[in-house]
Amino acid sequence: MDVVSDRTKPRVEEYMTRDVATVAPDETVGEVAARIAESDEHSGFPVCERRRVEGFVSARDLLLADDDDPLFKVMTTDLLVAHPEMKVTEAARVILRSGIQKLPVVDDAGNLVGIISNADVIRSQIERATPEKVGKLMRTLEEIHDTDLDQARRTVALADLTPTQGRVYADELEGRRYELEHGLAEPLVVIDNDGTLLLADGHHRVLAADRLGIDEMDAYVIVVDREIDLGMAKTAEKEELERIDDIDVVDYARHPLVQTTKRLQTDE
Repeated sequence: MDVVSDRTKPRVEEYMTRDVATVAPDETVGEVAARIAESDEHSGFPVCERRRVEGFVSARDLLLADDDDPLFKVMTTDLLVAHPEMKVTEAARVILRSGIQKLPVVDDAGNLVGIISNADVIRSQIERATPEKVGKLMRTLEEIHDTDLDQARRTVALADLTPTQGRVYADELEGRRYELEHGLAEPLVVIDNDGTLLLADGHHRVLAADRLGIDEMDAYVIVVDREIDLGMAKTAEKEELERIDDIDVVDYARHPLVQTTKRLQTDE
């Protein structure tokens, strides 16, 4: 398992709201419209039957409906839902690309366990790579491999980096490109494994930089003075990743932890 990408990346379950207000399919349009009108926080609700997500109803869905209509007649039944183990950055991609403000979060059984909003995503992005977080990663590696490591801050050549992630997402590349053009990009995280520079974090930034013709980038470097058997190195070897050109660019819709409620019901 890749220590950086799989252990230290924020997950949806860490930032989602767990106490979610819901409505039932047999509640009426009039009842829910009154709740929305009286609320300063809600412009819609997940529609659940015993915590299982059946759909979502928004104020727009209620506009042309009769007050006595049950929600199951007007609710949206084919909606995007995320899994709690999904990375926050990937949930952000879904929210931004789809134009929604809130993404219901369901467990493996399709039960509602939370909801993550664009505000939650912004909150998560404030907590970005810092020397302290890199230090935490370094200590984790020291414990796993029973060795002493050093940390350095230096400029690395992109051509010297070995990627440890086989794919990136096209829309996030645009965001990283903007950051680079405006001097906002955070440093990479690299592990110097006895001369082999493993890119632990920053694959989108590296690919965006390469497309902008940038040859070098600032990085936090964890220095290993003797080669150790890192899981991310095995990942690179297994996926035949030798240089940044080997990274695939894909669309978010292919992400395995993004589903629709209609697909969840079909899979049963």
